[in-house]
Amino acid sequence: MQTLSDSNTVAVLGGGAAGFFGAIACAEANPRLMVYLIEKTGKLLSKVRISGGGRCNVTHACESPTQLAQHYPRGGKQLKEAFREFDARATIAWFEQRSVALKTESDGRMFPTTDSSETIAQCLLDAAQRAGVRILQQTNAEEIAPQSGGGFHLRLTGAQAQEMQVARLLIATGGAPKSESYQWLRQLGHTVAEPVPSLFTFNVPESPLRELPGVSVPNVRVRVAGEKLEYEGPILVTHWGVSGPAVLKLSAWGARRLHELNYESTALVSWVPAHTEETLRQWLHTFRDQNGRKTVESNPLFGLPQRLWRTLTDQAGISAEMRWSELPAKLQNRLIESLLRTPLPVRGKTTYKEEFVTCGGIVLGEVNMHTMESRRVPGLYFAGEVLDIDGITGGFNFQAAWTTGYLAGRAMAASNS
Repeated sequence: MQTLSDSNTVAVLGGGAAGFFGAIACAEANPRLMVYLIEKTGKLLSKVRISGGGRCNVTHACESPTQLAQHYPRGGKQLKEAFREFDARATIAWFEQRSVALKTESDGRMFPTTDSSETIAQCLLDAAQRAGVRILQQTNAEEIAPQSGGGFHLRLTGAQAQEMQVARLLIATGGAPKSESYQWLRQLGHTVAEPVPSLFTFNVPESPLRELPGVSVPNVRVRVAGEKLEYEGPILVTHWGVSGPAVLKLSAWGARRLHELNYESTALVSWVPAHTEETLRQWLHTFRDQNGRKTVESNPLFGLPQRLWRTLTDQAGISAEMRWSELPAKLQNRLIESLLRTPLPVRGKTTYKEEFVTCGGIVLGEVNMHTMESRRVPGLYFAGEVLDIDGITGGFNFQAAWTTGYLAGRAMAASNS
C-alpha cells in the first residue's frame, strides 16, 4: 500500500454534485494543487443523472439571494450570505461558460436546453478533467485522522487503496437516512442534527381518490389537520396516495413534525383554495340561479377534472341525474365540505421517484458559511446535503450543492496558495 504525502494535496470525499463542484472550483483556482476526488461506489453524479426525470433541474430562476433563500426549510437564513457570493445567476453563468445553456420553465425550474441530465453530468466530468482533478472510484476513506501539525491522514481501501496525507479535506458525501451513518463525523468532533426524510409523497391506502390515479389539479391547498402545516400548488393522485409539488413541499416544511407523527395524519385537500366556505357558498348560490337545469355531476366546476368532480359529487350523495335546481341543502353542504376539505388518511410515506433528500446533518453553527470550513477542525470543509440544509423541490437542493461546493473549493485553494 503506497503512501501519498504532499502539503499541496487536498481531497474531496463524495462524487456527487457538491463534491464535483468543490473539486473543480479548488483545482481551477489553484492549478498547483493536487486535487483528489474520492467516491466509494463505481457511480459518479448518480443523483444528477436521475434528477428531474432524467432532465436535471439544475437551479431555479430567482432574482436575488434573499428570494432564493426563502425556499429552504432548513439553512435558508445561513445560506443568504453564501448566495451573495454564488447564487442562481452565478450557476447559470458557470454552465454557460462551459457551453451548457439553461432554460427556464413556467414554474421557475431551470433545465439544460437539451432536456438531458447527461449534459450536466458530462459538463462536470469534462471540467474536472480539464482542471486536473484526480478521480478515485470504488475507493473508501476507511479512516480519517486529523494531524497535530495540520492536515489529515487518510487510509483508503478498495480499488485505489493507499495511505494519503492531505492538507485540506472537503466532505461532500450527501445526506443519509440513518443516524449511525453520521457517526464518523461525530468522531471528527461535529454535532449532527438527527436525519429524517424530506421531500416525500403521502401513502393513503384508504384514499377516497383511489380510483383516480393519474388525475392532477394545478392548484390546491393541502393542510395537515391539527397542525400549522399547509402548502398550495399542483397535486397528483397516485396508485398509493397523493404526490405533486404541493405534497412534496409540504413534506419538506413539515419534515420533523411529520416524523414525530410517525407519518400518520389526516391531510385535508381544498380543491378551490381561492375560496372560503362563505365565498364558495355565495358562488354556488349564484351559479344555481343561472344554471338550475344543468345536472350537477356531468358539469364540472372550477376547472376540475371530470373524474375527480364525479367522485366528489358521488361522495356527497348526489345522483347522476340530479339537477342543480333539485339539489337539497344537505347534499350541497356535503359537496362544499368535499371541495374545501377532502380528508385523506395518511398512513406512511414513499420516496419521491428514485431521489431522497434528508433533513438533518452537520449543524450549521459549527461551519463558517463564507468558506464552509469547520469551526471545530481546521482544514476540514463541508458541502451539500451532508450539512443540515435542504430545499423544497424545484432545483434548490442542487443550488445549495453548487454554492457550498464552490465556496469550499475556493477557500481550500486560497488556504494553500
